[in-house]
Amino acid sequence: MEVPSFDIFIDEEKVEDGAFQLLAEIRPSWSPDQVSFKTFTDGITNKLIGCWTKKSPKEIILIRMYGKNTDLLIDRKAETRNFKLLQKAGFAPQLYAIFGNGLAYEYIHGEILTVETVRAPSIYPLVATMLAKIHKINNQDSQKPILWDLMKQYLKLVPETFSNPEKQRLYSEKFPDGIEVLHSEMLFFEEKLSHSSSKVVFCHNDLLLANIIHDQGKVTFIDYEYAGCNYQAYDIGNHFTEFAGVSSVDYSNYPSPDFQHAWLKIYLQEFNSNGNSTARVTNEEIKELYIQVNKFALVTHLLWATWALVQAELSSIDFDFISYAATRMEELFCKKEKILSLDAL
Repeated sequence: MEVPSFDIFIDEEKVEDGAFQLLAEIRPSWSPDQVSFKTFTDGITNKLIGCWTKKSPKEIILIRMYGKNTDLLIDRKAETRNFKLLQKAGFAPQLYAIFGNGLAYEYIHGEILTVETVRAPSIYPLVATMLAKIHKINNQDSQKPILWDLMKQYLKLVPETFSNPEKQRLYSEKFPDGIEVLHSEMLFFEEKLSHSSSKVVFCHNDLLLANIIHDQGKVTFIDYEYAGCNYQAYDIGNHFTEFAGVSSVDYSNYPSPDFQHAWLKIYLQEFNSNGNSTARVTNEEIKELYIQVNKFALVTHLLWATWALVQAELSSIDFDFISYAATRMEELFCKKEKILSLDAL
């Protein structure tokens, strides 16, 4: 079924007015005086509101407005293709409409994961299994990993001088050498890992805790802005770094080797399976993927630090992007020597 597209632009200062305009197209039976709204605040890229009526409170439509200037960071056409691809595979909510600066789609009932629930024995196997299923999707796009080109794109967007004087002061304090450290680390890791034996698969690429919904023994991944072909190990490593949280980052929550081995065993059992049979997984396979994952986890710090510096200049969302970037780089340098000394790629 073709997803309708509307030439509607929702002003982030007049969200409800724009939402009514869109709802008139996709839910003409909804009477405006019966519609309720709720603003969601977990994201640091976009603005999101939920819409429902008093007569049908469980049918919630999410309207997501792209963050200011995020089209410089995100390929919106690719995002829509990815959304449709995942929906066809049965892994995404229903997409109701595309509009000038966003998407409208089905609300998935449940709870977003927290730093506690993401490691719960009843939940983490669901996440590992679902990610393996997504990694097995047959995507017809290029099989070239997007990682290195994406990082180079972000580096070009970091401003030489921030327009906000306070942000410039903080940037000078946290990054006294400017983007030189980011650029040199990018070249280092590209040379080090670009020939990794890690498989290139269809990846979510942004599996932070707020993008995982759990409800009654099922998990759903949401938000596919950054999805695309990438290293399998990068996607898993990125998820593991997100155990630290976003608004209050604590890298002591990064999963232990024992936890990772248990998680990766479940993942590989699904990834290597055919049909309903569970694949046998060897300790050697787990160890190889463990080493790959932790090396690529270092690269996730670099990419999101660069992304955050771009957002610090472009975004209208109230978030300390520069301090977040510095925290990611601190963790990269803290773990770099130890992780790179692991004995296989």
